[in-house]
Amino acid sequence: MQFTQGLHRAVQQKPDEIATICGERQHRFSDLRDRVARIAGLLSQLGVRRGDVIAIQALNSDRYIEFFLASSWLGAVANPVNFRWSAAEVIYSLKDSAAVALFVDDQFASQGAAIKAQTPSLRELLFIGDGECPTGMRDVEAALPGVAPIDDAEVGGDELFGVFYTGGTTGAPKGVMLSHLNICSSALSLMAEGSFPEGVIGLHAAPMFHLGDMMLIAGVLLRGGRHVAMPMFRPELALQAIARHRITDLLLVPTMLQALVDCPAIRDADVGSVRRVMYGAAPVSEALLDRAMLALPGVEFTQVYGMTEMSAVMTVLPPSMHLPENRGSGRVRSAGRAAYHMQVRVVDADDRELSRGEVGEITFRGPNLMKGYLNKQDASAAALRNGWMHSGDMGYMDDGGYLFIVDRLKDMIICGGENVYSAEVENAIGSHPAVLSCAVFGVPHAEWGELVHAAVILKPGAELALDSLQAHCRALIAGYKLPRGLEIHETFPTSGAGKILKTELRKPHWQGRERAVN
Repeated sequence: MQFTQGLHRAVQQKPDEIATICGERQHRFSDLRDRVARIAGLLSQLGVRRGDVIAIQALNSDRYIEFFLASSWLGAVANPVNFRWSAAEVIYSLKDSAAVALFVDDQFASQGAAIKAQTPSLRELLFIGDGECPTGMRDVEAALPGVAPIDDAEVGGDELFGVFYTGGTTGAPKGVMLSHLNICSSALSLMAEGSFPEGVIGLHAAPMFHLGDMMLIAGVLLRGGRHVAMPMFRPELALQAIARHRITDLLLVPTMLQALVDCPAIRDADVGSVRRVMYGAAPVSEALLDRAMLALPGVEFTQVYGMTEMSAVMTVLPPSMHLPENRGSGRVRSAGRAAYHMQVRVVDADDRELSRGEVGEITFRGPNLMKGYLNKQDASAAALRNGWMHSGDMGYMDDGGYLFIVDRLKDMIICGGENVYSAEVENAIGSHPAVLSCAVFGVPHAEWGELVHAAVILKPGAELALDSLQAHCRALIAGYKLPRGLEIHETFPTSGAGKILKTELRKPHWQGRERAVN
């Protein structure tokens, strides 16, 4: 299995159909293959060889898809850079991966020279923007007509496809090494679940540097569907793209879904083409799900629980479990069941599998399991014990094989010797009528070790006091789990995947202290 396989298949079957759309620009599948073969040829002329790492720092566009395909076509290794990172973090990932070339767009071209000056391995800066090419960079678009296309190197299987860096919120980012088989097996598993059917038109609104959107890229590519890219997610612009391009499939994190359904423009928007919404990073509340199903009638919702180390797909909660008539089981609050290519176990500290209903660490294995962390043998060995990926997530499995996530191991609060799972408290707080979003974490306490603390974003015009919140939660959770502190926020810090960064929220409370469970 190779990443370019979907492109070859589409060119064979429908060469004149539209493959990519970005703004006013569009390319047919035959055009896309020619461009990819020429970009790979340009890289080859510049001395990039099979196994070399090439990076990209850019907003979403059709050029991003071309980058991934050209890298694979040449047999190089892709490093998509988080565009939210500081220059120091970008330089770290380029040095760590020994990247030899960096693609940049208009947004990031101004940083290119400084980054190259501090990255010894970096030989080439390649400009893929729409404006004027900066001095010292190579203009890819201007160069392509004079470059001969090269043949696909047909690299695939267990060979390295890319290095995807984790967020680095608790230290230096780790480069997750993923093979062609890793990526393709996860995409095929989603297709077996019913995602990316014939005629799919996917909107790339989530960041394309993130592995979540990679599943949309890979799945739509394997099916031979159409890719529509928007630079960054903006709900009103996403609604315009849906109407204009008849989008069928959306991949969103819950914060994006919430912004979309709460956007005033959705009342008059034409969203009738949308058939499927895939979401991940976190479950959605039933209240948000109800609003989303009302705003997007007839749409199938699928939750995917994944992590970079497992090529983004581990368990799937299918559309049927989101329907009102099936919510009585409570499984809409689960992460679903093992995807078709996965094995899942919940284990204790000695890696012994636990009985159904018992809380432990969730572990995984399958053909999507990473090759390891680049240049980090100790971290790789710690995560990949006994052939299983140890996720760091705590959870339990019910009798039907549905997996329930109760907390991150590092986010579990230990209060007076009792384990408090933040997700349980968040579910209780999230049901308060004044609360729009919340995050729960532990803060230090001399006697109890830690106390439960809540950070909350309120609905417009709402007010909330701690005693009122405690009274609401007391009917839902045990007394020792009640929040003992409350802080109100306008927004929360989030990662590239849209996850709330509890490390940042927790930081002011732990200044000068060391947290044992971190």
